[in-house]
Amino acid sequence: MAYVIALSGKGGTGKTTIAGLTVRYLVEKKRKAVLAVDADSNSCLNEALGVDVHATIGKLREESLATIRSGAERPGGMSMEQLFDYQVQQAIIESRGFDLLVMGRPEGAGCYCAANNIIRRYTDKLSEKYPYVVIDNEAGMEHLSRRTTHKVDLMLMVSDPTYKGVMTAKRINSLIDELSLDIDRRVLIINRTKEEEFLKLRELIAGEKIELVSSIPQDERIFEFDLEGKPVFELPADSKAVTSVFNVFDSLNIP
Repeated sequence: MAYVIALSGKGGTGKTTIAGLTVRYLVEKKRKAVLAVDADSNSCLNEALGVDVHATIGKLREESLATIRSGAERPGGMSMEQLFDYQVQQAIIESRGFDLLVMGRPEGAGCYCAANNIIRRYTDKLSEKYPYVVIDNEAGMEHLSRRTTHKVDLMLMVSDPTYKGVMTAKRINSLIDELSLDIDRRVLIINRTKEEEFLKLRELIAGEKIELVSSIPQDERIFEFDLEGKPVFELPADSKAVTSVFNVFDSLNIP
């Protein structure tokens, strides 16, 4: 089975940037195949990784429902489940050392839970084929209550240097216990922070079952890349963000 890393936190913390750099670390340092899963309906992990999306789980689900309603003939006499399984396999985006599966934004009301269930099922299924899986979850805590995130080896709770960001991480930590989710390690990363801010904020998690690894300093190159439409996956190796994230993962001793 794969070693699964999931990311969570409130919106605007730079979670997807950290997810992209996590994939890069595993590709460069571990040199084994990585499955990146964008489980956020507002998909943008592909932009951080520098790949184009040609299909999403949400879109495939809508197309499958349309096929059922129309009574259209399915190729090769396949069942709807077999056809959908084939389509999901085709939706996996292959790139440099990693593959990407994207949930996307389902159409219509009440579709998000179904898309989350599909992502969870196929993440479990595909985990058997990859040494590492990195799941970039949607902001907040909905992914926990929907059980999108489970059977996780390492949960990275990403916060910005604010009280609200750290308190969101604490609430996520509490919800993990309430739902009895199978998560081995919980780590808080405070992103875009200065040392004095980091020292104050770390006091807020005293007594919590969370490891506080380090802070990630603000990196001007990330803003430059964003303005130019460049993926953070291609940041220079000596950038503050890359070196800091790599140091964090070195300290975590990921197998």
